[in-house]
Amino acid sequence: MAVLDQTRTPVFTAVKQYIDAGIIPFHVPGHKQGRALPEFKEYVGEKVLAMDLTCVPGLDNICNPRDVIREAEELTAAAYGAEQAFFLVNGTTSGIQAMILAVCQPGDKIIIPRNAHRSALGGLILSGARPVYIEPAINADFGISMGITPEQVEGALREHPDTKAVFVISPNYYGTVPPLKEIVVVAHRYNVPVLVDEAHGAHLKFHDALPDSAMEAGADLAASSAHKLAGSMTQSSFLLLQGGRLDPKHIKAVLNLSQTTSPSYILLASLDVARKQMALRGRELLDRTLALARWIRGELARIEGLAIMGDEVTHLPGCSYLDPTKITVNVQGLGMSGYEMENLLRQEYKIQVELSDLYNVLLLVSIGDNEETAGRLVAAFKAIAEERSRKNIIRFCPPLPAIPRMAALPREAFYSQTRSLELEQAEGEISAEAITAYPPGIPLVCPGEVITREIIDYVTLLKNEHADLQGPEDPEIKYIRVLKDTVSLHEHGLVGRVGLA
Repeated sequence: MAVLDQTRTPVFTAVKQYIDAGIIPFHVPGHKQGRALPEFKEYVGEKVLAMDLTCVPGLDNICNPRDVIREAEELTAAAYGAEQAFFLVNGTTSGIQAMILAVCQPGDKIIIPRNAHRSALGGLILSGARPVYIEPAINADFGISMGITPEQVEGALREHPDTKAVFVISPNYYGTVPPLKEIVVVAHRYNVPVLVDEAHGAHLKFHDALPDSAMEAGADLAASSAHKLAGSMTQSSFLLLQGGRLDPKHIKAVLNLSQTTSPSYILLASLDVARKQMALRGRELLDRTLALARWIRGELARIEGLAIMGDEVTHLPGCSYLDPTKITVNVQGLGMSGYEMENLLRQEYKIQVELSDLYNVLLLVSIGDNEETAGRLVAAFKAIAEERSRKNIIRFCPPLPAIPRMAALPREAFYSQTRSLELEQAEGEISAEAITAYPPGIPLVCPGEVITREIIDYVTLLKNEHADLQGPEDPEIKYIRVLKDTVSLHEHGLVGRVGLA
């Protein structure tokens, strides 16, 4: 196989050539290089709006790439060790949903972690797939979910030998990485493809101090958010493919079902340049990033009242590695919640964290950070800690309720007629919505599942603890939408205990 020239940026170069040629556009977009949007142009600059192009000769077509997009995708595949790559400008969400749609027809089973991103639930609804859920382990000290284990996958495949795919998160939001290579070995033993949500792992391939990427671990498909940790712009991602279990033409056909026919060339060009940078300088950039992350971890660990999640978690089930660029800081010892710390950092110190939950704030250190930004971060934590009295607050992560019985597939629940009901009165009803608790980021109930008294009581407990609950239309979660008529579900044989591993 020929070695490709990673110094090339086919899309970015073609965009620059089109602009430099001075072509007068009588095509969309209608702002015509910003002339129709002067206020916005004045702020963001002329070049940005000039780059906002459409599929014209010389710029290829994302739905059927044959020219510069195709070449850029080939370069990306080579850089990531994949056989094929697809550019995504609808975010990794579109990649995750395409992965599920590509392997599952209505009613097909897919093994999936209970803490999968909401985009995976969208994939289940769109495909009509039947989820076989695996419950990840919980790290009680930090109140967060970990990963799934090869043993869990093996057990689910034995119980459901007709499964069409295994879906894995690697790494998760907090940087914990499951034993992915071992999971792949188990799944492939059953000739079942492995799909990886690698939204937080676009940087892994480029430094040997980091865990294996999905492609290195042998996964069949992976959706990777280049914008999160590889430097491209928000909403730009890659879908990576290898092996002979899945047909690349079918993958592309599925992508074209929902992918825009008017891609942002600003996003495409940023993917092109980000790939070039990581392929040529990834090791060097990540050397600096990892050194910064280690320094931040060390400084924060010395602050009384803070606890930093470290390599001790790799001894827990479902975690074989922790990405050090994700720094989870437990602030309970300062008598604060993560939400309070996030707000204080933002309002008083002009620092925005990646996320907060009841116990923690999550810091993301990337190739864009430097000594100055790291120093300001550490100084802010030190200043806040000096102003707080050290105490333990009574906040805890009680055991999660059991995964409820599935009475309808997620797709069936989504398309059924529904009614709004007080959650307190919803015991025994079939939910049309998901309720997810943070921490630990695991749905308590998903569309199509029966609401239990245990779930209702757990939601009440978390509300009293001011935990973050997401999903239902009602932000207060006093009401929940449930299926209006379950008779037709019984008639179609959809009510029953399904989908549990």
